[in-house]
Amino acid sequence: MSQQSAGLQTLVLNADMQPLSWGPLSVWPWQDALVAVLQDRVSPVINYEVEVHSASQSFPIPSVVALKRYHKRKHVAFTRYHVFLRDGFRCQYCGDGLSAKELTFDHVIPRCRGGTTVWHNVVTCCQRDNLFKGSKSLRESGLRLLREPYEPSPHQIDDYAKRHATRENLHKTWLDFLYWDSDLEA
Repeated sequence: MSQQSAGLQTLVLNADMQPLSWGPLSVWPWQDALVAVLQDRVSPVINYEVEVHSASQSFPIPSVVALKRYHKRKHVAFTRYHVFLRDGFRCQYCGDGLSAKELTFDHVIPRCRGGTTVWHNVVTCCQRDNLFKGSKSLRESGLRLLREPYEPSPHQIDDYAKRHATRENLHKTWLDFLYWDSDLEA
């Protein structure tokens, strides 16, 4: 393996040529993508200008691949990152926008009072408000939610992820597949 291939990743598109997921962006290590190409599970769309070599063959490293069969996501996995995306990286009590490192999440009905860790009971929260609320109810704490928690659809979470996506760490060959609905630069 060469230094040129170190750190390369492959963008994974669904069969409709849209990213399989936006939040987080669907990428695989290039080694997994190459194996999937060789096993005919995905179609290569664009390759890097880098090859890897076996004893007798050379293989281009895929930059973008597309699944051969359409994969429909039925629900969004309940993860800390997805809760942050749903809530726009904003504390749902004070409205402060913060980085993921500065955020935590809060159980609206505290776990010690029977609250569960599910979409409808967890919100993004700053550390200050989380400490202030503690194990109190909303009424006892005097805090108000900016928006009631809910379970987002895959389409909603992708829209939120698109809004929070940055172009850093994106290979130039991916941009045509990620920003089709953006205004074209003059």
